[in-house]
Amino acid sequence: MNEIASLIHDVPDFPKPGVVFKDITPLLASPVQFRQAVHAMAQAAPQGVDVVVGMEARGFIFAAPVAIELGVGFVPVRKPGKLPGDVFSQSFDLEYGSETLTVHRNAIQPGARVLVVDDVLATGGTIAATAGLLRQLGAELVHVSVLLELEFLGGRELLARQGIGELSSVVKG
Repeated sequence: MNEIASLIHDVPDFPKPGVVFKDITPLLASPVQFRQAVHAMAQAAPQGVDVVVGMEARGFIFAAPVAIELGVGFVPVRKPGKLPGDVFSQSFDLEYGSETLTVHRNAIQPGARVLVVDDVLATGGTIAATAGLLRQLGAELVHVSVLLELEFLGGRELLARQGIGELSSVVKG
């Protein structure tokens, strides 16, 4: 996993001063390490996952290939105005602002076992909001798999307080 971690670069003061952006594009450009990361995320999933959910935008990059590796479908969670038809919405706070996520009201069957995949777990807001969308759909979040967990931001603790304890990360930083 050290090879994967070495391909994630810090970009200071992006998108605003004081924020350190985690640039995953060098990892994506390396087919061997990208494949290893996707495989590790898929291997962390419990048995019996029905669908993988990934959040806009970088979560899509990992969630779709994880779904393919698991042999299940992929459901995108998008920003407002990106999905046609009826949607559920969930707003949340980020380290540097606020956001809203949406999902089609018929995207996942009630009772479905869902694996949530994202690139970075920071404060936990994006994943917590996605969990809220899954509750609205009547689905069961069975595991969260992320590429990079920024432990110092306390995202895992926020998720645990919300009853989300099944979480794995490929790299911790």
